[in-house]
Amino acid sequence: MNLKTITLGALFAAAAFSAALAEPKSYAIDPTHMEVTYSIDHAGFSTSKGRFADVASTLVLDEANPAASKVSATIKVASLDSGFGKRDEHLLSPDFFDAAKYPTITFTSTKVTVVGAKTAKVAGDLTIHGVTKPVVLDAVIVGLGPHPLTKGQAAGIHATTHIKRSDFGMKTYIPLVGDDVTITLDAEYAAQ
Repeated sequence: MNLKTITLGALFAAAAFSAALAEPKSYAIDPTHMEVTYSIDHAGFSTSKGRFADVASTLVLDEANPAASKVSATIKVASLDSGFGKRDEHLLSPDFFDAAKYPTITFTSTKVTVVGAKTAKVAGDLTIHGVTKPVVLDAVIVGLGPHPLTKGQAAGIHATTHIKRSDFGMKTYIPLVGDDVTITLDAEYAAQ
């Protein structure tokens, strides 16, 4: 075997490795390391916060062409936890989420616009209370690479958006309970 053969072999191996890295990777949310939270004004005196505990989400991350990346998520409305059981019951009632009639919240991305090395605007369709509206998430890649515990490929994402709940047909007690809602996702995704 001569040097030319070894060099060509190394080049082909490097090209194959680079191609493998350039392929879009699919990730699934790690349910033990995620949080979807909301915050909303309460009577101008405090901010009411809560979370959803049951979230399924997939991410297709295209490192070679980040604008081709995609994300989708489904949240079970009944997993809402505001920290106060009576309030949860009321929020799940027809006055607000009407969880019996509309058991899920969904998000499906439609466009990713890269803003910086680790930031993007993720446009998509958000469905709450049976109403679908376009929203834009401000997303940050917190971490990307081998996870220090699992050693598998992982992605850490932080994303926020702001909506008006009245846009989704949830108008009860406005303005006593604010119309503007901030939604935040903090999650680890594991490569599939």
